[in-house]
Amino acid sequence: MSDYHVTAMLEEAVDMLACRPGKIIVDGTLGGSGHARRICEQIGSGGVFIGIDQDKDAIDRARRTLPADERRIHIVHGNFADLSLFLSQLGIAAVDGILIDIGLSLHQIEASGRGFSFNRDEPLDMRMDVRSDVTAADLVASMGERELAQTFSRYGEERWASRIARHLVAQRKTLSVSTSGQLARLVSEAVPAAAARKQKIHPATRVFMALRIAVNRELEVLDRFLETAVDLLNPGGRLCVLSFHSLEDRIVKHRFRTLAHPCTCPPRFPQCVCGRQARVRLLTRKVLRPTDAEIRKNPMARSTRLRAVEAL
Repeated sequence: MSDYHVTAMLEEAVDMLACRPGKIIVDGTLGGSGHARRICEQIGSGGVFIGIDQDKDAIDRARRTLPADERRIHIVHGNFADLSLFLSQLGIAAVDGILIDIGLSLHQIEASGRGFSFNRDEPLDMRMDVRSDVTAADLVASMGERELAQTFSRYGEERWASRIARHLVAQRKTLSVSTSGQLARLVSEAVPAAAARKQKIHPATRVFMALRIAVNRELEVLDRFLETAVDLLNPGGRLCVLSFHSLEDRIVKHRFRTLAHPCTCPPRFPQCVCGRQARVRLLTRKVLRPTDAEIRKNPMARSTRLRAVEAL
């Protein structure tokens, strides 16, 4: 399977960034470098590309596949939430485009060996950055029943969160839950059989997602990034975010709307007196989704949501 087929909404995202020769573009989540390669092609030899990823495997892949030009291609092992620091280190004040693709890469699911998939029996790790201290196994072993249930409910929107948490706590008295296969089996045992049969997804899908989000503090990182991202754009610069579930998309949607419509005056006021000025223009009034044709080529793209803004 080619990288194009596993890069969600590649054409739409790169088009939304308005990549042109000479532009300075950031890809904050390199993943398999599918977006990165297309961006580098479009900005040409006069453009500057900054690629960031917290996963060392993604960094190694980018260094193998992207043009080796230290003057204009910068690969950074880190978290996109620290973009302002990375730009400062490179002596770049602002950029023309930022792309964030918040989701798992195919490599992380199929070849990382870190337990991201419930279809594999691997160490229950789930760290995107292996330099981090806490693994998914640590959370499963240390959280109380109530905290586990809250995690599954908040981050996974899991209907059976309390029941699953209760079963895990009971089982860990005699079993160390250390692999993805063990966790998937225990979750499947906890979900009522009738409910599992009605679901289109594996019973452990939402629990795995919730643990991954908790381990990597994904929502906190996204929120921290969005607080300052627009400050790093040149006038007319664009910020494009690809998300893969409703929790992320709600954060992006709310932040973009607040930046585009910041006025806090009551509707009855004849004119604005709060003085808050719009900082962006919404490029996506409604969320964009992949086409049926792309979903057929790349089923992983099914849940992708794309939103974008342009700095004023």
